[in-house]
Amino acid sequence: MTELLTGQQAVDDLLELLDLRELGDSAFEGTSPSVGPQRVFGGQVAGQALVAAGRTVDPARRVHSLHGYFVRPGDPTVPIRYDVENVRDGNSFSVRRSVARQHGKPIFFMSASFHRAETGLDHQGEAPLDVPRPDEVPTMAERLAKYPERAGIWSQISRPIDLRYVGEPGWVRPGKRPSDPHQRAWMRFDGKLPDDPLLHACAVTYASDLTLLDSVLSAHGEVWGPGGFVGASLDHALWFHRPFRADEWFLYDCWSPSASGARGLAAGRMFTLDGRHVATAVQEGLLRAVGPTPRD
Repeated sequence: MTELLTGQQAVDDLLELLDLRELGDSAFEGTSPSVGPQRVFGGQVAGQALVAAGRTVDPARRVHSLHGYFVRPGDPTVPIRYDVENVRDGNSFSVRRSVARQHGKPIFFMSASFHRAETGLDHQGEAPLDVPRPDEVPTMAERLAKYPERAGIWSQISRPIDLRYVGEPGWVRPGKRPSDPHQRAWMRFDGKLPDDPLLHACAVTYASDLTLLDSVLSAHGEVWGPGGFVGASLDHALWFHRPFRADEWFLYDCWSPSASGARGLAAGRMFTLDGRHVATAVQEGLLRAVGPTPRD
C-alpha cells in the first residue's frame, strides 16, 4: 500500500507537478500523480494550464482572472500537453489562451489575463462573522477517522493542503448534517511555498476546485458518493483581487445561487485570517444521482 503523503513532502510533490517541462514554441508538458482518481483532478489541470500561460508572460504582470472549460475527462496515466497562444500584450494587460491536450484532443482550455500593478479604488465586502478559526475545527484526518465509510478517494491520495471544514464535508451522509446554504472550509498549503506570486496563484487555482460544488449539495442536504450524487466540473472562473500566500490560512466561503437541469452553480470567496478578500471563484458542475438517498 502506498504511504499517504502529507505536510512538506506532499507540498513538494505538488510543486513538482506544477513544474511543467518546456517543449518549445510555447508548449509545455505536465504529468499526474501515480495514485489518484480515475480521471485527472480538475484543479490540477487548471493549475498546470495557468503555469503554462504564466511562463509566457512578463513576471511583473500578475494574473488577475482566468476562465476555463473542462471538455473531456483527463487520463492520469498519460502526460498532458499544454499549448499557449499569445492573444495580446498591451500596455497594461497580457492575455493568453492555454489548451490542455491528451491523445491529440483538448481536455481543457483556459483564457487568462495578467495585469501590471496599478493603484485605484479599493473596497470589499465583509468576511463572514462568527466563523471558528482553523485551530477550532477538526482536521481532515479527524474527519476521516469519524466517517471511514465515506472517506473514499480522500483516504488514498496525498494531501498537500491542510483542509478543515467548518461544517460537515460534502461526503457525510445527509441525515448527519443539516441543510446549509454555505459550505465553509479553512485551507492552506501544508508546507512552505517559494515566494513566486504566479506559483501561489496556481496553487490557489488547484485548491479552488476542492469544495466548491459541495455547496450545491449542502443547499439540498445531499451528499457525494453512494446513495447520493456524482459530479464533474464543467467550467471554472477565478478572479484574484489582492496579494496573498497560499501557504497561509484562507477561508473558502462557498454557496450555490442556482441548480437545475442536472447542473449546479457555485460561487466562493476566499478571505485571509485578517479578513482580506483575496479571490473569488465561480463554477458550474454536472451532478447526477447515483441511487436513493439513505434515510436515518
